[in-house]
Amino acid sequence: MISKEKFDELHKRMEKVNIKEDDLIEKFILGSGKGGQKVNKTSSCVYLKHIPTGIEVKCQQERSREANRFFARRALCERIEKEIFKIETAKEREEEKTRRQKQRRKRKTQKKLIEDKRQLSEKKEFRKSPADSD
Repeated sequence: MISKEKFDELHKRMEKVNIKEDDLIEKFILGSGKGGQKVNKTSSCVYLKHIPTGIEVKCQQERSREANRFFARRALCERIEKEIFKIETAKEREEEKTRRQKQRRKRKTQKKLIEDKRQLSEKKEFRKSPADSD
């Protein structure tokens, strides 16, 4: 169950991005995927359409219709912030960070790293005691 504080926070966020309940078309659709009979028999998937912007969101994260209504509204706020106000979400920042980490290094940078390692190994060679070199 989602707490009252989270609902209040969501409503404040909706007001901030100028989403009114009257501007939303909400439908409940039969779910699909994992969950067996329960998912296939109940209409727990939530479809939201924001009329002024035309943005549509579908949500079926939970088996509960109420939870899905909450998550769909939150997803709608994120989409509107992203598309209309160009606000980057935390999820996007995290994805960009991992993309940059996985990105292959440039050839020049790679050569510089290898050169630095070679110089370091030469320094270490000079640190050895004279008895080791015999």
